[in-house]
Amino acid sequence: MSTRYPFTAVVGMDDLRLALLLNAVSPAVGGVLVRGEKGTAKSTAVRALAELLPAVPVVAGCRFSCDPASPDPGCPDGPHEAGPGAERAARMVELPVGASEDRLVGSLDIERALAEGVKAFEPGLLADAHRGILYVDEVNLLHDHLIDLLLDAAAMGFSNVEREGVSVRHAARFLLVGTMNPEEGELRPQLLDRFGLTVEVAASRDPEQRVEVVRRRLAFEDDPAAFAARWADEEAELRGRIVAARSLLPQVTLGDAVLLQIAATCAAFEVDGMRADIVMARTATALAAWAGRTGVTSEDVRQAALLALPHRRRRSPFDAPGLDEDKLDETLEQFKGEDPDPDPDPEPDGPDDGGPGDGGPGDGGPGGGGPDGGGIPPQGDGPAPEDVPAPEEAPVPEPAPQRAGAGERAAVKAAEPFRTKVLSVPGLGEGAAGRRSRARTEHGRTTGSTRPRGALTKLHLAATVQAAAPHQKARGRTGRGLVVRRDDLRQATREGREGNLVLFAVDASGSMAARQRMSAVKGAVLSLLLDAYQRRDKVGLVTFRGRDAEVALPPTSSVDAAAARLEQLPTGGRTPLSAGLLKAHDVLRVERLRDPSRRPLLVVVTDGRATGGRAAGDPVALAARAARLHAAEGTASVVVDCETGPVRLGLAGRLALELGGTAVTLDELRAEAIAGLVRDVQTGHAGHASRRAA
Repeated sequence: MSTRYPFTAVVGMDDLRLALLLNAVSPAVGGVLVRGEKGTAKSTAVRALAELLPAVPVVAGCRFSCDPASPDPGCPDGPHEAGPGAERAARMVELPVGASEDRLVGSLDIERALAEGVKAFEPGLLADAHRGILYVDEVNLLHDHLIDLLLDAAAMGFSNVEREGVSVRHAARFLLVGTMNPEEGELRPQLLDRFGLTVEVAASRDPEQRVEVVRRRLAFEDDPAAFAARWADEEAELRGRIVAARSLLPQVTLGDAVLLQIAATCAAFEVDGMRADIVMARTATALAAWAGRTGVTSEDVRQAALLALPHRRRRSPFDAPGLDEDKLDETLEQFKGEDPDPDPDPEPDGPDDGGPGDGGPGDGGPGGGGPDGGGIPPQGDGPAPEDVPAPEEAPVPEPAPQRAGAGERAAVKAAEPFRTKVLSVPGLGEGAAGRRSRARTEHGRTTGSTRPRGALTKLHLAATVQAAAPHQKARGRTGRGLVVRRDDLRQATREGREGNLVLFAVDASGSMAARQRMSAVKGAVLSLLLDAYQRRDKVGLVTFRGRDAEVALPPTSSVDAAAARLEQLPTGGRTPLSAGLLKAHDVLRVERLRDPSRRPLLVVVTDGRATGGRAAGDPVALAARAARLHAAEGTASVVVDCETGPVRLGLAGRLALELGGTAVTLDELRAEAIAGLVRDVQTGHAGHASRRAA
């Protein structure tokens, strides 16, 4: 078994460590979502937490980790009699991004269920994680239906597996931890709300702290066992403090004054629903227990708000998560009552030697190391707290504004985004689940059946019975049961919606440089980006101006990253339209190799003019030739015509014909006039195909 990096050896990241420890003290807090840039040790800290959790008593031989003191009466391996059991270490189960539904919730042997009526159930990861930690790395990349199953189980404490009328239910209570890089896409707001706490992490900008991170990591890689042994005492002390806080938790009381502060804070920040109030109350209670107190203070409420509210205030993917701390302090002060008396003995059941990890006045940590003792143990034999400045709470860095060069104009602000209607790819795809174009999916409307390839996941009962019925006499059927063989099983084929790759090719040349016009163009693209977020698409951004084109943003699930690149885009220079189309063609070619099942939609935002570039020749002819490359590969495309003024050349419409797509003006993009656009896209492709055949 490999040695894990010690939790107490993690440098900095005080908020992350506190959030994880609070969930270890009170799993009812609801889990932690960790957001941060790559390379910030998010996964390292989460994996290290498992070593701190106390051992779990289980019923010997039970695959569902039933508690011997109160076994689950509905356990599939039961019934169990109450009595002494065995102990095992708390588990940390990792859910891979590409896991199937059966791997998550478990699977039934459908053949035995139909033929013998036997519930032959193979437990999934939810059963393995019961009474432990379920860790989802890159949770924002997990399929939506898996996230729904996961969060439902976390909320209800059990998992149901249903297959054609056969049902199995088992307990599934676990500490849910997810990590994600916001640059790769966001979670839907309703899913964000299901995580109790959210923490933003970023690498420290302090050189001394960065040196200490590197020093410890290299020492761990050189000799993991020796490094872990150096931190064994700190780990043991922290483990004991978790046990003490768990024991104290039932004695912690929430006074009316504190409850009023919690409710007033949630109301002041206009969070939706009541989950935030409940999570804040549980978090504040856990903070008090962690500090060794039986009364909750205003400082506990403040810390709980900083952990539980920022992710619940987002109204769109372009809103940065965060909390106005001045407003928070004003609200708490306005509704401040009398704080309960802290206990004279801050840790009645915990370590009392005053050493590292006891939460005494000498400890530093997320609570500011104040008298409440809400901090986290210092970093052992590393630099003393006074020698290492606290890590900066810097936001995820945004791209620096592009400077306008000769012949260029500075970036203008985008107009207010508006609601658009669906732009979809014609035909039936097989891409990742989403909400844009028609596709064959694991979930959706049943349209037929087929022989299963590999394991059966969605049984088509009628087709299975129809396949087995003619062979019952030959198979010697005598009773009422149906004799079913594996060759009889039929997989249901379903039709739903898929996410697409929406690639924007945006003209940033001088002909687009009028401030009001470019503002409207950016507003239109921002609106389409918002639509792409809601429909679970990947997006990419190609811009062209001057003499060449560039990939401003490679295809990603992060629409807010695309919006940031768009906001900083200056304009000016010539219009290398052919270069933009060729660059878009290169991006789509690479993406087809990486993800051949995800179909692309090319959105060209231009007035259609072509006035130069690096390639020699007629710019208009070169642009038409580049457009025909996309048409030849069947890429669905839409040209957003940005031409304005009383005299219009209609160049964008001609470009759309060469692409085999359709053109729509900025005005048509924003209202009911776009309702027929999907039909126009399909008609445009059909017409283009007939012209090529002729």
